[in-house]
Amino acid sequence: MESQPALPNLRRVDVASLQGMPKPAQKIRFDSDVEAILGIIGVLDRLDRWIDDIPPLDSPQRFGNLAFRKWGKRLEEEADDVLGTLLPSDYAAAMPHLKPYLLASFGSFTRMDYGTGHEASFALFLCCLTLLRFFQPTVDEEKDLVLRVFVRYLQLCWRLQDVYRLEPAGSHGVWGLDDSSFLGYIFGSGQLRDQNEIPVAAVLHPPLPATNLYFMSIMRIHEVKRGPFHEHSSQLYAIATGVPNWRKVNSGLFKMYEAEVLAKRVVVQHIPLGGILEWDTIPPSAMVPNNSTRAPWLSPAAEPLSAPMSTGWSSTPTPHGSSGGVDSAPSVGSDDPRNRAARSTPRTHFGAPP
Repeated sequence: MESQPALPNLRRVDVASLQGMPKPAQKIRFDSDVEAILGIIGVLDRLDRWIDDIPPLDSPQRFGNLAFRKWGKRLEEEADDVLGTLLPSDYAAAMPHLKPYLLASFGSFTRMDYGTGHEASFALFLCCLTLLRFFQPTVDEEKDLVLRVFVRYLQLCWRLQDVYRLEPAGSHGVWGLDDSSFLGYIFGSGQLRDQNEIPVAAVLHPPLPATNLYFMSIMRIHEVKRGPFHEHSSQLYAIATGVPNWRKVNSGLFKMYEAEVLAKRVVVQHIPLGGILEWDTIPPSAMVPNNSTRAPWLSPAAEPLSAPMSTGWSSTPTPHGSSGGVDSAPSVGSDDPRNRAARSTPRTHFGAPP
């Protein structure tokens, strides 16, 4: 057996020689690098305090407390001051372009609802600030935008939904991924995609630690919904039981977001385009027909009872006849041929089933 090579002796540092040596850097990033991040978090904190100033009114409605309109009116009236506090004076010309995205980020003040379109508006607001180089497109700053700014935004929106009982905007019911949010699942699965210690099925065993946005979003569902998880969140249940790894979950969610949020006119019709975000016209010859989507458990030959969401991953059949959600379809009887087709022919979307 060969002998191991001798290692060099570890050098000795004399304490007296430390005098005059440069000290280790205590900051990896400069204060100016995080000033923008702290500024946008300060804006969200300010909007959160308004909820304390505008308590909900006593009203019998299940959804939509009229005090939310007062909160929204205050945002409309003070939006210029909010942006002026956030941005340096040399960004004044950009404020009229940024204001519509900010106003649309927290729900509809008329319908008193909140959904993925409003969440997309806030993402576009951050995108515009990055295009203007208020935020820098660096790895560290982009991590802060997701793990600090977006998390703070979600916390604010969750509080708005709870206090003012905002209705889910355009909910797909049991066929939807989430009644009001989507990006948290994309970011959270991205946090988990390069590890193998935590399986996808871990989400079926709450309580989950708030160590990533996917777990945080799942626990939010458990806070606001009651009943078996596979009934009120069948899409997430199908992902947990039918997708083999987080990398596939992440890539599938990207495809699903493009198909079910960005490609849906009813979702993006209120998002203003032009100016910072250019309007790219598509010739009619390049347009893809928007065929109706079906529930992932239906066979290709079966017609859905309504228009559930499409998915971008392989999935297994999930329970039928579940209730919950604004636009959920009526239950399907156990003898219905569509139900039998679902049990016998799970529909796959990309990649072979595990």
